[in-house]
Amino acid sequence: MSPQPPAREHAQPRPSPYAILAATVGTLLLLYFLFSVAEVMLLLFVAALFSLYLAAISDVLEEKLRLPRALGILSALLLTGIAVTVITWLIVPPVARQTQALITALPGLIQVWTAGLRDLVARYPLLAAVLPPERLSAQLATVAENAGQYAAGLFPVVFDTLHLLINLASVMVMGIYMALRPRVYAEGIVSLAPPVHRELVRDILSDLAVSLRAWIGGQLLAMVFLGVLTWIGLVLLDVPFALAFGVFTGVVVMVPFFGSLVSTLLPALFVLGQGGPLHALGVVALGVVIHIIEANFVHPLIMERRVHLPPVLTIMSVLVMADLLGPFGLVVAVPVLATVMVITRRIYVHRLLEGKGFRRFVRDAPSEVRVPESAVRVDPGPLSIPAILEQAGAAPR
Repeated sequence: MSPQPPAREHAQPRPSPYAILAATVGTLLLLYFLFSVAEVMLLLFVAALFSLYLAAISDVLEEKLRLPRALGILSALLLTGIAVTVITWLIVPPVARQTQALITALPGLIQVWTAGLRDLVARYPLLAAVLPPERLSAQLATVAENAGQYAAGLFPVVFDTLHLLINLASVMVMGIYMALRPRVYAEGIVSLAPPVHRELVRDILSDLAVSLRAWIGGQLLAMVFLGVLTWIGLVLLDVPFALAFGVFTGVVVMVPFFGSLVSTLLPALFVLGQGGPLHALGVVALGVVIHIIEANFVHPLIMERRVHLPPVLTIMSVLVMADLLGPFGLVVAVPVLATVMVITRRIYVHRLLEGKGFRRFVRDAPSEVRVPESAVRVDPGPLSIPAILEQAGAAPR
């Protein structure tokens, strides 16, 4: 048989301009749809975080006590409910009383600040061009008169009660379902990828679960650590409303940088008119020391250095999410950034820039089967590979 000439390589067909246009329009419509339902998608993301929290507790109970999955999730919910009830019973009444007293004392404190600023402007006339006394006094007087109304109307304006309850119930129910059967939802995401990329998607989901669990653990520990130490430190420094400021510090730590800044400066402003600048500087120094200890020792210890978020990107994430989604975006800015960082590192950096490709496993080299010449027939007719192998095995050696 004469050897056949090698087949010519066919050029790859160029995509149709209409196909490119259709893909572009479809992508833009998809992005617009995702932006339109961004709040709903963030609720799903928060539900996934809640499911990771429940799964972490359930995994410990399953490993230590050999509990079934459903019983472990139920135990995690009961433990969480008990903890929330105890904390609410112990902290909410005194915090509510101190917050009410703080709002009542706010007009008097604003008058003290106004007098101090006037004295400062009188000492340094150059500041009068920057801080006009008349305009400043009018603005502070307006804030003092409406402080109670602002505080009373803040939460109904930002969060509608019925809408908030519906969102909380939705997050809890979705989180419980995802925690009960995590593999079903994970494999559903994996099945959307091409078969050759599914192992990569599984790796990314596993990496995301580890990173977000570390963030949840670090966040809870940071809230308790900062809240308790701030409360104790403010009591020792004789700062009024210490418990309210401690709880506020523990809550706003969810907003990186800006939460720390506000929680450090706010109690200092309240003692500025009573204890003087030195007392205020002591309060600021207390906040700075506590946040430095938490950021450099406590947070890395619990997170095991699994979540690496550069400070500049963290601040940018907070600003962008707040601009896009308002207060709700502030809460999820850091976990969203952690998710984007993991996906970017695993796909763009490792696979594209470093040239590792999207195939996790290298395909096996093609096998070569050698058969004797007597087993090869040249007559026309279909001849299957199993038949050739069978004839080769039956041929005499």
